Amino acid sequence: MTQTKLKFRLSVFMFLQYFVWGAWYVSAATYLSKTLEFGGGQIGLAYGAFAIGAMISPFFVGLIADRYFASEKILAFLGITGGILLFVLARLTSFGSFYPVLIIYCASYVPTLALGTSLSLHHFTNPKRDLPFVKAFTAVGWIASAMVVSIIFEAEQSAVQFQIAGVMSLILGLYSLTLPHTPPKKTDNNLRLGEILGLDALALMKKRSFAIFIISMFLICIPLYFYFVNMSIYVTELEWKYPVAKMSLAQVSDVVFLLLLPLMLRYLGYRKTIFIGILAWAVRYFLLAGSVDMISMQTIFVYGAILLHGVCYDFLFITGQLYVDEEANEKIRGAAQGFIAFILWGVGAFVGTHLAGISLASHTLAEPVGSITHDWQGVWVYPAWGSVAVLIVFLIFFKEKRKGESTERK
Repeated sequence: MTQTKLKFRLSVFMFLQYFVWGAWYVSAATYLSKTLEFGGGQIGLAYGAFAIGAMISPFFVGLIADRYFASEKILAFLGITGGILLFVLARLTSFGSFYPVLIIYCASYVPTLALGTSLSLHHFTNPKRDLPFVKAFTAVGWIASAMVVSIIFEAEQSAVQFQIAGVMSLILGLYSLTLPHTPPKKTDNNLRLGEILGLDALALMKKRSFAIFIISMFLICIPLYFYFVNMSIYVTELEWKYPVAKMSLAQVSDVVFLLLLPLMLRYLGYRKTIFIGILAWAVRYFLLAGSVDMISMQTIFVYGAILLHGVCYDFLFITGQLYVDEEANEKIRGAAQGFIAFILWGVGAFVGTHLAGISLASHTLAEPVGSITHDWQGVWVYPAWGSVAVLIVFLIFFKEKRKGESTERK
């Protein structure tokens, strides 16, 4: 398969993959809060289900996907299974039943993120150039899901969002069978726990710069997830019409900065690019905190926070994956990608979403002020200063290693 045809097929895959995620992840908090009337702590736990899925996925990938099945086949199985589980979720209304099924669903979806990236990196000849281009279609998929959920179905506060995600997940599973054949990498019988968990990648932690990078990624995830858990509730309480559709402007920014990312890495390198990404998170939260008091500038501040998403996400998550790929050798590349996914979407997300839910609950107003039921300045100011603290740690301790060799592979 030519590289052009490969990029096309993987672009469609990324579009479908993130359509599924975006169809429910943005608006679920509003649905759980306003329709099912879950408390802030329960909403935080629900978003933490994604993190639990990320922590479970290394077992699944290491035990099954890497050893017995081709990547495209396991992606097909996970997509179809996830679609069925999403339809089940749409029918559940109590936290006791909804939460465990959501965990099982997330455990089926999250492995597709690492597998999709690993499959792409396996087939690309120049990952630093090609991966950002393909990843740009994740933003397009997220925007499309927002348009469908928010404008066509107005399903922000309805279980229909899970049904839409379910249909697209089934399509994702079937489409995965068209991806290039990627056989399992490990066929020997000497199964080690380190391989299953991606612990082989821990050898990279001996490098001071890599260790600081991982620590910084974990720490920034704590304030980072305050946005994902609370943002849709905030704009709903501001009485925005089509809130999810308007929030999808974040993904327009995502596309722009994904396309700029290769140039940023070429001229600024990893250290400055990641620094800008962390700085953007601090600015985003200060804008949201400021929007509470500065009513005349409220809309501008909130839109500004939304439009920073491309810098916030791409300069951390995508740049982080590329940095890990460059630091790892061929033997541990898969384990290294699993490890960074475990940090970003696993332990970091679990801590961040849990604290975000607690913060939301603790800042609930005794008496609502119109449609406002939370002290939003209190919600946003803590992650703002937390991001500043991570920025200082990263700036002081992370030193980028200079490399002269090309990243292109034959």
